[in-house]
Amino acid sequence: MDLDITAGQHDLLALCALRVGDSSVDWSLIARNAQTPDALAALLAGQLPEDSPTARKNLPLLQQALADLDGARRRVDDELAAAAKAGARLVTVLDADYPANLRMIGNLPPFLFVRGELQERDARSVAVVGTRQVSADGLRRAARMARELVEHDVMIASGLAKGVDAAAHEATLTAGGRTVAVMGTGIAAPVYPAENRPLARKILEQGGALISQFWPRSGPAKWTFPRRNVVTSGISLGSVVIEASSTSGAKMQARIAAEHGKLVFLIKSLVASEPWAAKMISDGRAIEVSSSTDITDRLGTAASIQRASQQRQQLALAGL
Repeated sequence: MDLDITAGQHDLLALCALRVGDSSVDWSLIARNAQTPDALAALLAGQLPEDSPTARKNLPLLQQALADLDGARRRVDDELAAAAKAGARLVTVLDADYPANLRMIGNLPPFLFVRGELQERDARSVAVVGTRQVSADGLRRAARMARELVEHDVMIASGLAKGVDAAAHEATLTAGGRTVAVMGTGIAAPVYPAENRPLARKILEQGGALISQFWPRSGPAKWTFPRRNVVTSGISLGSVVIEASSTSGAKMQARIAAEHGKLVFLIKSLVASEPWAAKMISDGRAIEVSSSTDITDRLGTAASIQRASQQRQQLALAGL
């Protein structure tokens, strides 16, 4: 089975596959500058409309790497074949169904491979995240938070990791809600961790989705999980952290969400026990929550979020 993709989508992926030695053009830079057919054509001609330090650093790399555009296209075809075999589809920044919340961040990924379906109502979403080494109380709090958010028609995003992530996904499914798992591996690679493979199947069986910003055959690596946190934050209106130490990836996601201008929710027990969480509250970068209504009262409707995302894309169309 072949993936049904457009010429523009293939061009975008080819730009992402360009390499000079071990270096590639910054993918977020490509994503920001490729949101229209004309902008994509400019990139393929070795031009970068953006004027920023990142753009100035990457422009010579782009121009040099374009000499092997045909080789990049061959690499793309190999990855697309793997995605098709896995039953995935492709969504890019060129497409109307690119997630609305994700389009609003500066370090957005240029493409996503998706198993299952993305829906417009996913715009009203919250990421429920926390440590892998979670306590029994933390598991209960994660499950309760997910259930209560589902009752308020909120889509639950998380990272398919063991611990808090898995508890949030499971509780959402049990409550009849919708959940999206943001993977730290490629969509065609074995689900990681292996213990959550049944959970991934259940998410798909119950109408949720698995998404990956990586090449389909990519395995887990130290750098992929922080990158995954960016998308888990970006795809949501805000992140609620259940339990996380000062070295946890969930703490990193709280910081990333604050940088994205997203809502950061830290539950009361976390603020009481972790100095980093208390500091985020005192700095005004996060909101302490005692119940799900502290979160849902601050969320907009899916329709209003879609309108904001469309306005953002229109600005890109206008070259602003």
